Amino acid sequence: MPIMSKISSVSPGNIVRHDALPGRGVVLRLQDGLAYVVSEAAGGSDALDGCCLVPQATDGALPLRLDLWNTQRLAVADCEPLGALAPSGLDLLFRALGRQAAKGHYGACHTPGVFTPDVSPVPVSGKCYGAPEMENLVEAGFDFWLTTGRFNDAFEARLADWLGRKFCLTANSGSSANLLAIAALTSPKLEERRLRPGDEVLTVAAGFPTTVAPLVQCGLVPVFLDVDPATGNVRPEQLEAAVTDKTRLIFLAHTLGNPFDVAAVMAVARTHNLWVVEDCCDALGSRYARDGLDGMCGGFGHIATFSFYPAHHITMGEGGAVATDDPLLRKILMSFRDWGRDCWCPPGVDNTCSRRFDWKFPLLPAGYDHKYVYSHLGYNLKITDMQAAVGLAQLDRLDGFIQDRKRNFAYLTEALADLEGPWLTLPKATPGSAPSWFGYLMTLGPEAGNREELLQYMAEHKIGTRLLFAGNILRQPCAEGMPHRVAAPLDGTDVILRRSFWIGLYPGLCREQLDHAATCLRRWLTSGKRA
Repeated sequence: MPIMSKISSVSPGNIVRHDALPGRGVVLRLQDGLAYVVSEAAGGSDALDGCCLVPQATDGALPLRLDLWNTQRLAVADCEPLGALAPSGLDLLFRALGRQAAKGHYGACHTPGVFTPDVSPVPVSGKCYGAPEMENLVEAGFDFWLTTGRFNDAFEARLADWLGRKFCLTANSGSSANLLAIAALTSPKLEERRLRPGDEVLTVAAGFPTTVAPLVQCGLVPVFLDVDPATGNVRPEQLEAAVTDKTRLIFLAHTLGNPFDVAAVMAVARTHNLWVVEDCCDALGSRYARDGLDGMCGGFGHIATFSFYPAHHITMGEGGAVATDDPLLRKILMSFRDWGRDCWCPPGVDNTCSRRFDWKFPLLPAGYDHKYVYSHLGYNLKITDMQAAVGLAQLDRLDGFIQDRKRNFAYLTEALADLEGPWLTLPKATPGSAPSWFGYLMTLGPEAGNREELLQYMAEHKIGTRLLFAGNILRQPCAEGMPHRVAAPLDGTDVILRRSFWIGLYPGLCREQLDHAATCLRRWLTSGKRA
């Protein structure tokens, strides 16, 4: 408990009396003969916003209630020292001042401005945050624990609980989460089930490159199936025919939050004893219920991956996560994330296993420190605790974010419904799904005009648009010389490559922004702007 002791001179942390103060005050710092003092709240008001209760024990006094908004510069010579807060009390006070400053800064400097069509942007996505995220960030800054720490532990536990999974590990990006998931499946600890170079992985060519990249980087062979342009998801009828005796894994993303046919994927995986990894980087909060399955996307495969880049459902700046129910996979994932080490002690902690110098390994000297035993050729893909602090506050908003995305999706669909037909295909939820939408995917009909001219027109009106990422990754420069197999004609994939795009629906968009996007799209399609 922070306590106050009697002192004879004024220094930071002292409690003082001064005629200008309504009661007592605490010295924050000294400079040029002046004391910067935070004042006791007038009348000890419980209702005053911005108060900090600091326990102290002079004459059996009640705890000192300080008004964080009332800081004065007083002559040191005129301050009467009464005592001093213990370091823990001073720490509590400075943390309260930091949180209050963050809250005030958010209210003054971070609130959105008024939207003006053709002047203000309509982004496809962006970070949505408030004072709690900034307060948490300040709190983590005062901890100054620069790697993963208490905020990361809390974030991993809460996200796992929210997803309904047993284990969750953070990573420094969604792309790194994908890399961890694939690398983990190559571990010798999985024995005959481990993936080996040359093994085949069923996936799609329409999507983000870092769903494919770790396959190639781990010596695996991506096998590309086609997608339905209306959803961007794999055509489930192609799965069974694509399986060969080399197939070991199905790795698919829930495109823009719209779940793929989980029942079909899991049925093929069970039949052929395949691993399943769900890329949920764009689908945090999407649900699927069909053919006896019912749950959150990311809860069906052996491993699921997530991204917390600012564009995603929640953010911590850069960041990602992997989730699993398998204790062995968790241990392997942690090893690959943390340099490949065999030890599972968190940063700054030693001898969790109580056998640090007692492990035996065939080629290492007896008693070799377990903290420096490496069971994999791993990476360093951890986040910082400051990032996790932001993410923890974001989790409090996640349910609301999901509802806002669904509401904005419904609003855009109503606004554009009469345009659907030969000119335009609008997105629809896949059967049995409840998407947590990431973006609003549309495909122009063959006679609707040139997509690039439309996107340029939208950009001229400050409306953000995006393609469906790589479109067809086999047509990207990075695919030259890449080992792969094409299991079926990629006709739908090429439709997405040439005619699909998406606009934003994230919670930071107001109705006026959505209306502006819908109006401009309608104007281009109906007013002869089309080529």
